[in-house]
Amino acid sequence: MPSPVSRLLPPLFRALGFRKEFDSPEAMLKGVQDRLVRPVSYAPPRRLRSVEIRRDVDSGTGWPVYRVLPLGPMATRAAVYLHGGAWVNQIHPLHWRLVAGLAARSRTVITVPIYPLAPLGTAATVVPTAADLISGLVDRYGAGNVTALGDSAGGQIALSAALLLRDRGVPPHRTVLISPALDLTLDNPEIDVVERTDPWLARAGTRAAIELWRGDLSLKDPLVSPLFGDLAGLGPLTVFSGTRDITSPDTRLLVARARAAGVTVDHHEEAGLVHVHALLPVPEGRRARRVIADLLAG
Repeated sequence: MPSPVSRLLPPLFRALGFRKEFDSPEAMLKGVQDRLVRPVSYAPPRRLRSVEIRRDVDSGTGWPVYRVLPLGPMATRAAVYLHGGAWVNQIHPLHWRLVAGLAARSRTVITVPIYPLAPLGTAATVVPTAADLISGLVDRYGAGNVTALGDSAGGQIALSAALLLRDRGVPPHRTVLISPALDLTLDNPEIDVVERTDPWLARAGTRAAIELWRGDLSLKDPLVSPLFGDLAGLGPLTVFSGTRDITSPDTRLLVARARAAGVTVDHHEEAGLVHVHALLPVPEGRRARRVIADLLAG
């Protein structure tokens, strides 16, 4: 059963209108247009404890790229964090607090790329660049010391990048996915049941965002929907999900297909929990963050 605090989240999210943009294509596209006119800041909060933050600009793409470093001796492990937000929303302070906490607890250098949001960024341009960032860390630290992290839309980018790196012959790294988007057709019939109780996500508005993100690619292209890729040869996967989240049915499919392909999978499913609960200030979220920090620390 969810903790008492977690049981308060669904009515709270509904009262705060979390599903407003996701319930309506028109509302989603209006939000996208508003954010194009008035972009949201991606800068990290000023008070992030126990870490040092360095900002750079990727010479090839012009993306802002942040490195979040633990204080003290030089870290020997690295990760890339790809934030969620339905491909159209900027990184949020909750993402930054997650990254800072993980970097400090695990003594890991975490790279945070500020990738261009849809429609300016699409799967065809963002996923290969994310793969390049991960590949660079594998070259520097060794595959066994590198983790790719992503939540929601960022989980899709992380897993699609892992598939691309596998195809390039880059040694497999660990991938950690938090409520990942996996099949952007959204055709899994089990979503019908979950959508009724999900207080945050809905397919109507999500599909509008997906159309901007996929660009000219098919919805079944692994750069868009990694669940359609061949999963064999991936490094270990750790996946977090909650059952009041429309991404959870496809997460179960990923876990089953990855294990059948010989991939080591550690699946943490929380009954009654909402989307990206690992980022939230609830007991289940704290438990998930401890697990991720332990994985990063090796």
